[in-house]
Amino acid sequence: MDITYKQQLIDFVNQAIREDVGEGDHTSLASLPEDKLGEAKLLVKDDGIIAGVEVGVEIFKQIDPSLIITVLIEDGSTVKYGDIVLYVKGKIHSILKAERLVLNVMQRMSGIASRTAEYVRKLEGTNAKVLDTRKTTPLLRFLEKRAVVLGGGTNHRFGLYDMILIKDNHVDYAGSITNAVNNAVAYKEKNNVHIPIEVEVRNFEELEELLHCEGVDRVMFDNFTPEDVRRAVTLVDGRLITEASGGIDLNTIRDYAETGVDYISVGALTHSVKSLDLSLKAKLI
Repeated sequence: MDITYKQQLIDFVNQAIREDVGEGDHTSLASLPEDKLGEAKLLVKDDGIIAGVEVGVEIFKQIDPSLIITVLIEDGSTVKYGDIVLYVKGKIHSILKAERLVLNVMQRMSGIASRTAEYVRKLEGTNAKVLDTRKTTPLLRFLEKRAVVLGGGTNHRFGLYDMILIKDNHVDYAGSITNAVNNAVAYKEKNNVHIPIEVEVRNFEELEELLHCEGVDRVMFDNFTPEDVRRAVTLVDGRLITEASGGIDLNTIRDYAETGVDYISVGALTHSVKSLDLSLKAKLI
């Protein structure tokens, strides 16, 4: 776990606990003795890919370092109905305080990982890789993109800071692809910025213009048909990394993968995913 991710995780858990617990879990405080010990198991009630285990463990530990967690199934593993991911043992107040936060995060991340794995299976036998996008939940991007990787997918840029991605609005504001690219190249040189440049093209006229530009690393074919992507990949002829984007789903991604394109971006990996059904079942000890 890298330092940046670890610190993001700690900060996220702290904020999430403050949001949910506030001044205290009054239900548990009112109805249960504070010194009572118990155990709970995290139960899988669906088939898919489990994700967020390390996050769940961090939540339990931040709420109560004395809790004993036994992990049985690691992040990225295939799970089925009835599997037990982990056991947690200790103060029942602490277990109940962590329950909803652990489930919310793990269900969401597991849903993303499971959906990503479905897309990845569609690409078997091709060289294409599935990419996520910036269509993520604000402040949860680092977890949602981690879930994509756990499902076998590949992360695109994390934000506006790690890639220059010139899209349709940038082109229209700049007046042309050539203007936008030249401005970007000059900006990189002036500011000593070392990040790749990707350009979205909407048609073959824009692609032809782009291929005459210097300093570009990747091209995105936006809302091209599979047939048009195949033709575009041939025109690029290995000079740029290629990406297909725009409304691609499980029914069509194989057609795009077989065009020879390098990457296929799918916003639905993160913006419209059904959570994996998980529950925390308690027992006294």
